[in-house]
Formats: sequence, C-alpha cells, structure tokens
Amino acid sequence: MERIVVGVDGSTGSLAALRWALKLAAETGASLEAVHAWEFSYAWIDGYTPDVDRWAAQAEEAAHVCLDGALAEAMGRQPCYVEVTRTVVEGSPARALLDRAKDADALVVGSRGRGGFTGLLLGSVSQQCVHHARVPVVVVPEPE
Repeated sequence: MERIVVGVDGSTGSLAALRWALKLAAETGASLEAVHAWEFSYAWIDGYTPDVDRWAAQAEEAAHVCLDGALAEAMGRQPCYVEVTRTVVEGSPARALLDRAKDADALVVGSRGRGGFTGLLLGSVSQQCVHHARVPVVVVPEPE
C-alpha cells in the first residue's frame, strides 16, 4: 500500500476515520492525504452586492484551520512517522474525495459527517464514495 486518502470535515466521524487511516498508513508504510472540501453557497439579496472574494477567502481559511485542528487532535502528542499531505479544495466533498482517491490504494471516510440526518447509518458523502470510488473504501463508524 502506497497512498491512502481520508476525508476530514472536523466531525466526530471524520476524526475516527482520520485516526483509523493514520494507523493503517503507519502499519503499511503508506503516505496519507487528508482532504477537506469546502463549498461556497451564494445568497443574493436585491440591491446588495456581497464581497464574494472576501467570503471565499474566509471560507478557505476556515477549511485550513479545521483540517489542521483535526490532524493535531488525531495525531496527539505522539511522534507521527506517516507522511501526511494536507489538501483543501473548493467543491463538493464527495467529488473532491473521489477525484483525489482515483490513484490511491484506499479511501477512508467516516460513516457520517457534518451534514445529514442523525438516524442515517451512512451520510451522503460516504454513500457516494462507496458507490462511485474506483478504489477500496473503508467507512469507519462513528464512536459511541
């Protein structure tokens, strides 16, 4: 195994997936790409021109902060010998993960992230990844 991609959105489920992916990468000697995708929603109000560039920059910065915080939490204070690449992209989380994982050995996602309904076993992103990925997908259940 050479490369693992993991989806990170800061949720409890994605932190569990990140910890699992870090452990797998350490055991197999694979590199790890942690991916956080952000989407910018446009809301227009008559007579108001929003500062879209500033909002997009703020959203991207928040995505970097979220990803860095999740990695710091998952790695803890122990030395990490896994090569980790941080990737922040604008767009649909499922599409971003599928694109980044197309040449990977595995894609790891949490069972549920920030969106969706609490009763669902799989969130829409994990479900799309399971159905459309061209590589093995590991869905890590949310801790109880």
